[in-house]
Amino acid sequence: MSPSITSLLCPILAACHVYAQESYSQLPSTAIPNGLLTPSGSYATNYDFGTTSNVSGSVGAINATTFTSTTASLIGITGVPGPSTLPSVTASTRSTTTRPSQPINTQPCNGYVEFCNRSLGNISMVVAHNSPFVIPRNAASNQALGVITQLNDGIRGLQFETQMPNDILRLCHTSCNLLDAGTLQAYLQKVAGWLAANPYEVIAIMMGNTDRVSPTNYIQPFEAAGLLPYLYTPTASTYSLDQWPTLAQMILSNKRVVVMLDYGANQEEVSWLLDQFRYQWQTPFSPTDTSFPCTAQRPPNQPEDVSRNKMYMLNHNLNIAITLNGNPGDAFLIPAYTLLNEVNADSGNTTTLGGNVANCTAMWNRPPNWLLVDYYNFGNFNGSVFQVAANANNVSYNRNSCCGTESNSGAKSANLMSTATLLLLNLLLLFSLW
Repeated sequence: MSPSITSLLCPILAACHVYAQESYSQLPSTAIPNGLLTPSGSYATNYDFGTTSNVSGSVGAINATTFTSTTASLIGITGVPGPSTLPSVTASTRSTTTRPSQPINTQPCNGYVEFCNRSLGNISMVVAHNSPFVIPRNAASNQALGVITQLNDGIRGLQFETQMPNDILRLCHTSCNLLDAGTLQAYLQKVAGWLAANPYEVIAIMMGNTDRVSPTNYIQPFEAAGLLPYLYTPTASTYSLDQWPTLAQMILSNKRVVVMLDYGANQEEVSWLLDQFRYQWQTPFSPTDTSFPCTAQRPPNQPEDVSRNKMYMLNHNLNIAITLNGNPGDAFLIPAYTLLNEVNADSGNTTTLGGNVANCTAMWNRPPNWLLVDYYNFGNFNGSVFQVAANANNVSYNRNSCCGTESNSGAKSANLMSTATLLLLNLLLLFSLW
């Protein structure tokens, strides 16, 4: 039996105190209600990231700031209204910003009750770089676990490259001859199924348009996959930080997926397909520098004052350039497999994700919104990348919640490293014969 929208919303409304247990299958599309709803059911997420806030420090203190324009129904999600505008964050206030009042709701939004009344522009989330590229023994892969496991573990950003051979959008890395992970539609169908089973989760999908095809080509796979009802359409062609809705607003309206395209977007033709670099900027793409400079690279030449008031992505996926003919221009990049435990670590110098987020926070007076990583399930401990995000968000992280079922042994890590070594040897042999 499909639950009513009131029963789905009950656990995140402060007015709901006593309710019966029930299962759910999917969240029906609905308009934002005008008032608090009558309790009739209880629902919980399929995983446990953390409970109450217990992380202190300047990094998390900034993202802990709550800001949004609220209505009576949305105030009920956390029990208290937030300020109507984004507070000014400066170097003098960065370390003194206080955490929001302890929420009284019981239903988490994106894994945390603290997030329900926060703007999407005020949360740090982990992004799986090239999420679909999970092909064993393929040097072009960037992840070890599939998209459903990624989402269950806490990934909330799905990034990948698309190409269009034979008029069908496919998930290919550099070339479909090198790595072909199937059609975009098949991948999105898995995501749609997960969203239906997890109605309190907000995600982003960030796509590369390698062939620079028309944005209208993306309509069919999203529609066929059943994702169109979930897609968020912005009210302006560009957003500053304070214009993003809260997670509660997105969940209540069931518009829980933000879709961005790096090149070729036209929001007059496809309103839900956002022009990525009008809404966020990024640090250097495909980095090979272990110091990971936290400078703005894309879009180029964006004024600093604009960058300071927009979402930004930290590209923290270290690559190694392989040059076989002596010409640096012909080099190709592969993930730095043997350095994953350091690169994805929760603390250290700027080579580590934790150190890099701290460095970016010091530079920009706020943490990155998106933490893009390769092989998210590796690090100095399982789930270290999620610990970094939790620290930035000033919430706790349950280290027992990650990652998947394959990655919890040292043998898995050793197997990945030995596979990477064999791949490199095979590549060297191939090009020596070419």
